[in-house]
Formats: sequence, structure tokens, C-alpha cells
Amino acid sequence: MTAPSRPAGRNRAAPERAAPQPATRAPAQAGPAPALAPMPPPAAALDAPSYGRMTQSTDRMVRALQGRFTLGLSPASLLIAYLDWLVHFSNSLGKIGELNQNAAGKTIAFLIHQARQAGLNGQTADPSQPFISPLPQDRRFSGPEWQKWPFNLYAQSFLLAEQWWHYATTDVRGVAKHHEAMVSFGARQFLDMLAPSNFLATNPDVIKATIEQGGQNLVRGFQYFLDDVERAISAKRPQPAQAYVVGQNVGATPGKVVLRNELIELIQYAPATDAVMAEPVLIVPAWIMKYYILDLSAHNSLVRYLVEKGHTVFMISWKNPGPADREIGLDDYRRLGVMAALDAVEAIIPKRKVHGVGYCLGGTDMAIAAATMARDGDDRLASMTLLAAQVDFEDAGEIMLFIDESQVTYLEDLMWDTGVLDTKQMAGAFQLLRSNDLIWSRLISHYLLGEPDTMNDLMAWNSDATRMPYRMHSEYLRELFLDNKLAKGRYLVEGRPVALTDIRVPIFAVGTATDHVAPWKSVYKIGLLSDADVTFLLTSGGHNAGIVSEPGKKGRRFQMTSRAATDKFIDAETWKATTPSTDGSWWPAWQSWLAQRSTPGAAPPSMGNAKAGYAPLYDAPGQYVQQP
Repeated sequence: MTAPSRPAGRNRAAPERAAPQPATRAPAQAGPAPALAPMPPPAAALDAPSYGRMTQSTDRMVRALQGRFTLGLSPASLLIAYLDWLVHFSNSLGKIGELNQNAAGKTIAFLIHQARQAGLNGQTADPSQPFISPLPQDRRFSGPEWQKWPFNLYAQSFLLAEQWWHYATTDVRGVAKHHEAMVSFGARQFLDMLAPSNFLATNPDVIKATIEQGGQNLVRGFQYFLDDVERAISAKRPQPAQAYVVGQNVGATPGKVVLRNELIELIQYAPATDAVMAEPVLIVPAWIMKYYILDLSAHNSLVRYLVEKGHTVFMISWKNPGPADREIGLDDYRRLGVMAALDAVEAIIPKRKVHGVGYCLGGTDMAIAAATMARDGDDRLASMTLLAAQVDFEDAGEIMLFIDESQVTYLEDLMWDTGVLDTKQMAGAFQLLRSNDLIWSRLISHYLLGEPDTMNDLMAWNSDATRMPYRMHSEYLRELFLDNKLAKGRYLVEGRPVALTDIRVPIFAVGTATDHVAPWKSVYKIGLLSDADVTFLLTSGGHNAGIVSEPGKKGRRFQMTSRAATDKFIDAETWKATTPSTDGSWWPAWQSWLAQRSTPGAAPPSMGNAKAGYAPLYDAPGQYVQQP
């Protein structure tokens, strides 16, 4: 069915600006960088408006310079949170007394326990029974050497201090929840830095390796440190990641680029079966990283899996923006991304509806596009799948620690100076959320134990980061995170609001159990915000590894139910407690869901459609994914 004509409008919630060049189907040259603002006139000639602009620019430059030393964290935001906690905590004499009593009682009991562990009172205690147990995900002190004295003393003392500070920074009456979370998080980060596992003299595993290897582990570790410094200065990828080459052993599923504009390349993958499903699949990955997480090695490529099951798959590959792209906005990602790709798919496979799939931020973009299409009577979608994607950002997890008015303003000034959000700022925030796994454990293994980095294809992809345009990221943080406009029906597309309740196509939503980017309970909210039939699936793993969950991978399991639009809503905790678990990968369950909503037995389509202006340009993976 031919879609109605759609104006290429702008998001009028954003400040007016010149529209970007229209989409082209041939390789486009990068436009010139924006002209620098003219120098202001002498101070004596300044009027009030120009003086305000000049001082504002000065202030922004100062904050941008500060941001390079604070990894993009706002000092004002951190200070306000700390003062909020400190004033209320100082005024909570009852809580202070309780903490003091708790510290005294536990210290005495702990010393008695340690005396028994050391056999100082003629008695011995079972070392397998610690005085305090770490959290299930904390594996720093799980080794057998940590159960021996005096290392168990170090570990147990640290865990007691960690517990005390958790009590001190939480449940203080009057403290704003956001500030409480920031202070508690900050205290945890500071304590993690001081953990006994991080130091040579207090880590038994490092001491043992140093004795056995005559200190060669430390020599290797120092060499690794120098190599890392050199790579950081030269912006090179880690050495192990260089073994994975896009187009050779990752991102290597055969296909052709059939569309290129100033923001995307659209890849059409070659068929692998004699007959295919008539309805194609269009995948919209996140532009915060490169697309090939969904097309990794041959054994764990979601794209290859779908193609081998008879689906015709299209995938967007986003441009890695530079300073010249600073004015690309959030609506450009919908218009030049999802909608331009949908137009191409319609021209190549006419009169067939499309299964839209969005991953992470690409899923949010897909939902915005689907709501806009529903509002405007565009019925080209057959279904919508959201992979670890949020449409309601009220409970967006620990990433909200870095998002408030002060923090967003600080990031805007940092991006204003460079035109983009650099990969270092994004990587730093995500590493802090999992500092034990991503920072301190690597310090121990790489620099103290002298072990070389090992890297799989997913880790190599994770090191291949992208930038974010100034305008888009500012709009994304303000309109979606801070104001939550999409969930509230106040997000404007072409000057009018869109509503998720307008979407009527079947929805398949996937959440991952340990997701720190898009918490599964937040992803689950699509059932509240949509009037469509919704199938929700919760899989084991995190934001990336939970999605890359190929059949045959050990330890995988998932829960899944379908809810009709007329069924009653079930809250997330009740759903999780009452939904049976299935062992294995979730991919076959989703593919079966797609197949039930597709027409089998169609002849494979041609690669591109030259007559319609979508001739194949070059082989997959294309050129945008190769941009540094």
C-alpha cells in the first residue's frame, strides 16, 4: 500500500535553524563547518543584548574547559547534592545516634569474630562463615586466599565500612531522592577506590603472583600501563580489539548499501534461502554506538540468524558525527533515519508492510516514528519490536544520576564548545556505573597481576564508540529524560504532539535482567503506554550481552507473556514472580512471533531498485561504519 505524502517538517519544540540538506541516494560530501561567530565590538560600543551574549559565551567556555577535567560531571550538581544530604544528616540526631550505636556494637562483635579466626582466644572459627557477606554481584573477595587471616580482616573491615556508609547516606529524611542517590553513589565510588583488593600489599592474589613470578607481573603491568597511556593520547583502539575487523570477521553478513544520505547508510542483506517472508524487517540500531552489535561474528549475528530463517533484513548504519554536524537534531534522526529508510524499503519491496525493530536509542526513535505514522494515517508498519528500549524515562535507572538541570546545562556547554559529545564522556559515565567490573577489576588483572587483556567480539565492538551531535543530544536529554515528553503525550513532531496510545500494530518488547542503561521495569512500561497487543520478554544478561544471546549460548533463560490490548495490566514485580522461565536463547521465540505475522513463500526481492533511485552503491558494511 502506498503511504500518504508526508511533509518533511521540523520539530518545532526546538529552536529554529536552517534545515539540513535533503536526503540523497548517492555518496554525499560533508558540508563545510559552521562559520565562527564574528568578534564582538569594543566594550564601549556594547549594548545590553550583545553584552549578554558575550558574557554568556564566556561562561560557556569556562564550563566547557572545566568539563574536560571533570569528565563532564557538573561540580555544582555534585555540591548541591552533598550539601542537601549534609544539612539534613547533621539535623538527624536520632539517625546519627543509631549509626554510632551500630558502629560500636558491630565493631565489638567483629573484633571477637576476628580473634576467633586468628585463634587468639584458644578458639577457632570456621573461615567459611564470614562476619559480613558481600552482595551477590561483588566477587572481589571470593577467592580462597581472602578467607585467611589477615586478608579476611581487611576484606571484612572494608565491607563493614561500606555497609555503614550505605546506611549513613540513605533514608535521611528531607533529602531529595535524586540527591540521596548521587551521594550514596559517590560514597560507594570513593570506597571502591580504597578497597583492599586494589593494592599490592593487601591483595593476597597479587602478593602470591609477585612471589611466584619474581615481580615480573608488575613489570608487565607497568608496560601495559604505558601502552594504555600511549593509546589514550593517540586515540587508538585497544590492541586486542584490532583483531576484529568490520567487514571481515564482524559485520560481515553479505549485503549492499542501497541508500546513503548525510546521516545514514541503509544496508539490504542478501537472501540466504530460496523463499523468504514477504514482509521485510527494518532494524534501527542506536547511534550511540556502531550498528554491528547486531551483526557480530557469524555465530552470534542476529542479522545472519534472521536471514537464514527466511527474513529479508534491512539495517541502518549511522554516520559518526563530527563538529560540522553539530546542528543535526533529534527529529533529523527520525526523518533522515527511520522515515528515509522506510521509504527505501517500500520502494524495493512495494505493497508490503514492514516489521520495524529498534534497539536502545534506536527503539525510542522507532517508537516516535511509529506514533507519528499512526497520527498521520501511515500504516506501513506490520509490527514494532523494541530491544532494551525505553519510551518512559521516569525510572531510567542509575544513568539518571548524571542527568539533572545543572548536569544537562554543563554537558550542553561542553558540547557547544566542540560540537559533539565525545566518546570519552559517554564511556566514563557508563564505566562509573559498573566501576568494579570495568575499572578496578581491570586495574588488578592488567596492572598488578600482569595479565594481558582478552577481548571477544562484543568487547571489541564496545571499544568502537561514536560521538553525539550537540543539538540532538541536548534535545534528547531535555525533552525525553528531563521532561519525559514522549510518555506524557507532549513530544512534538512537525509542530504537533504524538501519542504512543495511537500505535495499534503488535508490539514485542525485550528487557534484560541486569540492564544498567534501560532497566527492564522501565522497558516494561510500554504495556502501560500503548493500546496495542504487547508481548513482553525478559531475558538474562545486561544491555548488550542480553540482546546478543544466540541459540546454544550456555546459561541463558527468559520469561515471556503476551497481553491483548483489552487485558488488565499486571505490575512488573507480579509479572516477574508469576511468569514461568524458559531455558535458552530468546531469539527463536521472537523469530517465531515475527513469522506468525509474516507471509511465507515469497521470492527473494532484488537487491535495491535502480529504477526507483535505490541502486546498490557498494558492498556491506558500507563506509559510515568505518569512520573513526
